[in-house]
Amino acid sequence: MTAVTKDRDRVGSPKDKGSRKDKPPRTNSSGVSPLERTRPGVRVFQYIALGLYLAFLAFPLLWMLSTSFASPQDLIQLHPGLIPDAPTLDNYRTAFTEQALVRSAGNSLFVAVVSAALTVLVTVPASYGIVRFKTRINKAVNGWVLVSQLFPFILLVIPIFLMLRRVQLVDTRTGLILIYVVWILPFALWMMQGYLRDLPTDIEEAAEVDGANRFQILRYVIFPLLVPGIIATGLFAFITSWNEFFFALVLIKTPDLQTLPLVLARFVGLEGVARLGPLAAGALLATLPSLAFFSFIQGGLTGGMLSGATKG
Repeated sequence: MTAVTKDRDRVGSPKDKGSRKDKPPRTNSSGVSPLERTRPGVRVFQYIALGLYLAFLAFPLLWMLSTSFASPQDLIQLHPGLIPDAPTLDNYRTAFTEQALVRSAGNSLFVAVVSAALTVLVTVPASYGIVRFKTRINKAVNGWVLVSQLFPFILLVIPIFLMLRRVQLVDTRTGLILIYVVWILPFALWMMQGYLRDLPTDIEEAAEVDGANRFQILRYVIFPLLVPGIIATGLFAFITSWNEFFFALVLIKTPDLQTLPLVLARFVGLEGVARLGPLAAGALLATLPSLAFFSFIQGGLTGGMLSGATKG
């Protein structure tokens, strides 16, 4: 048998090729597959469930918005309504005049942005090394990531305070940022490792065959595919730093350096009686930066899904 005959047998006849083609997905008489067809009753139930879930999530925000415009007479009613009887802006005036909301919001914004940036800067290379290079040290790091989440705040605050006092970082934004980065880093590493494990190593090997070095692979291949994970990690670090109260309460004493949660706590008196109107107004203003930050970066969660992928 000649070489040509062997190649012909190896390739097979056109008839055999046609028989090996992938069969199209099974469809019904209308040309729609069963997976794509949903019964009208099921679809209505899905929309109802989705609407109830959205209402459950939005109700606290709507009630806080209503309380921020409520007058003192509306707040003392036995059965207050969602829409105040006499809407007023006095709660916002009181919140801005009695407390330094703008200055504290600036402190919180600075601390949250820097903490999120440092967390992402440390998390990306550390997670890549843990996932791609299997060593005993990496296993120990993963163990530390899990164990560190078991310690409560109250158990760590005294050692942290003593260490920061020794290096003169108590009552400084720098010390607060360092504490936030260290506290957020374990969970951020765990999040980023999940994204990295989903990336196939074939993409890196293909880029390496094309002549790319390690830095080029990270810069032009891995990084674009990690954009959703980076945004999710940064968003988690930002929101955690923005809303944190306990560490800021222990470490920050100067009024000019206090963050927004500390200032909002002043609307609660020594006897535990809260001034609901100004507190709701200040809390509503405190949620706006988080919503704006998420709205600004949410496009990157889906924008980086397909970037960096190779074409066939």
